[in-house]
Amino acid sequence: MNDKTVSGIHWSFWVIGAVALVWNGMGAINYFMQMDPETLASYPETHRAIVEGRPPWATAGFAIAVFGGALASLLLLLRKSAAYYLFIASLLGVILTMIHTVGVASSRNDFGLFEVSMTIVMPLLVATFLVWYSKNTESRGWIN
Repeated sequence: MNDKTVSGIHWSFWVIGAVALVWNGMGAINYFMQMDPETLASYPETHRAIVEGRPPWATAGFAIAVFGGALASLLLLLRKSAAYYLFIASLLGVILTMIHTVGVASSRNDFGLFEVSMTIVMPLLVATFLVWYSKNTESRGWIN
């Protein structure tokens, strides 16, 4: 790593990397919170329906999504190209989880627009963006 390479990185790289780490870190915390019955009891009914009915393959997808995404975000900030591959794994985990979530949401009438956007659309958009962004930073030589 030389000074020219480090100084050639746009400031937004660090901001996006930090926000990605916080986003995925919050997802990891959410994963642990969902494993606690007392915490789960405080969730809105619609969210409890998703978690309580989640099959093991969807739970595995959720774990891959958030822990893979958190590790990928850390690797991105460390400027390692392996971040790209972990972001792909995270996106696949999100898709796996969303298959179940969409099934639950479509079988219930009490899911609002905000809940759908935050539990389905937003994770897909963020994960897709992070795959694209990590590949873009690799092609710019910001990660190696």
